[in-house]
Amino acid sequence: MDAKEPLCAQCARLGKTCCQFTDIYVTLGDVRRITQASRAIGFYEYRGAENPRYLDQSDDPAWRNHVFRPDGTRRVVKRRPNGDCLFLGDRGCRLPPDARPLICRLHPLDYTSEGIHTALSPGCPEHLLAPPETVLSNLNMSLAAALSWHRMLYEEIRDHHEDRADLRLAV
Repeated sequence: MDAKEPLCAQCARLGKTCCQFTDIYVTLGDVRRITQASRAIGFYEYRGAENPRYLDQSDDPAWRNHVFRPDGTRRVVKRRPNGDCLFLGDRGCRLPPDARPLICRLHPLDYTSEGIHTALSPGCPEHLLAPPETVLSNLNMSLAAALSWHRMLYEEIRDHHEDRADLRLAV
């Protein structure tokens, strides 16, 4: 495999990607950015986690306490009938990079409210990277940008104003 090819492209050739099997949680800030950039409305819904592993957030109380609603659902991008993210196109994400959900920008980094971990998210085929390449260099992502997105994500999930704000955004 070509070491210069983005890891996401290599992953896509192996089968389903994170844009096809992962619920994409969106903060209210994400909703605003996506709406401004794409003029899309009604692109998210409240849905429970399909993967039971996702429900175990014991290592990240901030996520557990602020992302999930009392009924166990959270705000996620809708999917097409085939499971694809609503914004997934033939050449990847159709959203401009600065309007993509923060968790998409951070993927495949693994993190909690405490910080970004050295290991990648489960399922990321990091074995496809050619040494000494790193996921950050392969994806042209700087650590400074990742840390900034991480900080924004946790600020936005802690500063949610749940359904009333959602209703104003959806109108």
